[in-house]
Amino acid sequence: MTVRALDHVNIVTADLAASTAFYREVLGLAEGPRPAFPFPGAWLYCGERPVVHLMVRGSASGGGDTGAIDHVAFEAEDFDGFRQRLEARGIAHETRIVPGGAMRQIFLFDPDGVRIELNFRR
Repeated sequence: MTVRALDHVNIVTADLAASTAFYREVLGLAEGPRPAFPFPGAWLYCGERPVVHLMVRGSASGGGDTGAIDHVAFEAEDFDGFRQRLEARGIAHETRIVPGGAMRQIFLFDPDGVRIELNFRR
C-alpha cells in the first residue's frame, strides 16, 4: 500500500472570481466540471485532471485552519513566455536557478497570498 500521486490542492479564497481568473489567465489552467457541492467553488484542470480546487472562505463546514503549507508547485514550460506574461500583467515575481542549473523557477503569489512555484526543467 502506497500513495501514488498528489491528486489536487484545495485553496480557500476570499474572492472566487479573482482566484479563478488568476489560475485560468495567469497559469493557463482550464476551469472545468465540479460536483454540485452545497458551497461555492471552482475546479481548475491541467489536461484531464482537476488539480486546483477553489473554495470560498467560510462557506463549507470544515475544521477551520488545517495547518501551514509554504507553497504550491507546478511543472511548467516556456520560462521566458511566463516571465513576459507576468510582467505584462504587472504581477510581482522572483526567478531562481536551482543549484546545479537543471531547473529554473518563478515564484509569485495568487490573489489570496498563496505562494506559487513554477518549475521549468531543462
